[in-house]
Amino acid sequence: MIEVYTDGAAQGNPGLSGAGIYIKAQGKSYEYSFPLGTLTNHEAEFHAIIKALEICQEFFPNEILSFRSDSKVAVDVIEKAFTKNKLFLPLLERIQEKANEFPYFFIKWIPEKQNNHADLLARKAVQQQTR
Repeated sequence: MIEVYTDGAAQGNPGLSGAGIYIKAQGKSYEYSFPLGTLTNHEAEFHAIIKALEICQEFFPNEILSFRSDSKVAVDVIEKAFTKNKLFLPLLERIQEKANEFPYFFIKWIPEKQNNHADLLARKAVQQQTR
């Protein structure tokens, strides 16, 4: 099983945003920071999950994925497979499409303090855009 921690950050809402991804797989860990441009904080959270799924498609195909996020909004939308929010709907559809390529995809909400690593990576991605 691959453990994936994701976080999105935005400086302003909307503002410059970034995605942080921390993956624990096969006894190793992997870190990713992606600048995302101008998005809301919630949008950045969804984009972090999409980016993480893309990484898993490339490096860990056919694995069981256990995602963790401190975004209640993103986790609730994905778990319920439903949103009325027009901004979130295409992001949900992309996540569902990508998640369906794996035998199992789980996502669970965790408190912020358990997501520090992904948070630091997301903030790093925001900072890369302010230089």
